Amino acid sequence: MMLENPLHPYYPIDAPINGYTANETPLLELLTLASIGSTVLLGTVFALARYLQPSLTKADRIAILWFFFSGITHCLFEGYFIINHKSMASAQDFFGQLWKEYALSDSRYMTADTMVLCMETMTVLVWGPLCLTVAYSIFCESSLRYPLQLLVCLSHLYGDSLYYATSLYDHYVHERSSCRPEPFYFWVYYFFMNFIWIVVPLYYLLQSAGSIKGAFDRLKAIDSGRKFQ
Repeated sequence: MMLENPLHPYYPIDAPINGYTANETPLLELLTLASIGSTVLLGTVFALARYLQPSLTKADRIAILWFFFSGITHCLFEGYFIINHKSMASAQDFFGQLWKEYALSDSRYMTADTMVLCMETMTVLVWGPLCLTVAYSIFCESSLRYPLQLLVCLSHLYGDSLYYATSLYDHYVHERSSCRPEPFYFWVYYFFMNFIWIVVPLYYLLQSAGSIKGAFDRLKAIDSGRKFQ
């Protein structure tokens, strides 16, 4: 049953979202501020890594940026959601307005859905700090980098797969979509912005597996050489 005057712009239109107020900041301004802030932060980290650890390769500095960005996003942005999930609908601060915009592609973030809340809590408390640990281990050129990197990448692949699976199951099986019908919200917000955390972690997972395998192969070759001495 369609409501003539929905109380909020989210789907399904009967989703229990109380106290909704529209964003006060224009979308272009929100995205511009987010882009500038991210660029300044990542540029600073890249420059510091290059200055403080000149022996790092360009690929390693890019890896530091990825895991640092993931860790900060998990701990701060998603951490905001965990703390404020009960009052998101009326939020007018910067992070709150960003979440309300993203939630047009997934209203579960407005209704404090159990799966989303539990998944985000695990992400904030465990995977965010671990991403920052991986970034630091790359900076220090620690041998712990690859096992930790493999673990956190696997967590991203699992979390994103579960995120997609639960929402798409509701959409196709229960015929209850949490995304607005406009293609922009599905393909840009819901699909693309989350698919990044499948493609990039998959690359670093394969890199980790190859490096660990190579280390064991070299160790095996050394042990075999000793036996014939």
